[in-house]
Amino acid sequence: MAKISGKNFDITVGDLMIHVETATLDITDNSAVAQTKGVPDGWVEGDVAASGELELDTTNFNLVIEAAGKAGSFRELEAFDQLFYAKTPTDEIRVEAFGCKFKVSSLLNIDAKGGEKSKHKLPFDVTSPDFIRINGVPYLAARETEGLS
Repeated sequence: MAKISGKNFDITVGDLMIHVETATLDITDNSAVAQTKGVPDGWVEGDVAASGELELDTTNFNLVIEAAGKAGSFRELEAFDQLFYAKTPTDEIRVEAFGCKFKVSSLLNIDAKGGEKSKHKLPFDVTSPDFIRINGVPYLAARETEGLS
């Protein structure tokens, strides 16, 4: 029975279909245990953030360069939504990250002996109050984002 692996994922960055060498998406949720007199007594909601990184080969990095060129520069590239989707006959997962803003970290990593494709790393931050949805379920409660746009 086939399980989901990295080979099953299709990733869209805005309206671009991109093949990634690796991708990460991490959520930081600073909710914590509330204490009374040093004893656990419920919990409190904390702030949240999400970020990740795409590692692309040069062919796919050139698609991002083209989009940045149309925008005027990498820094002028508008925030975009990303969709990470995979499906096998028995499993399916859809993760959406909203308002992602790219940075470039590892522009070049050259190894003169070769044997491996050139790769480029693009870290990103999630900037939209829509935040993250996992199989259509929002990570944040509606009341947490009420009034934000």
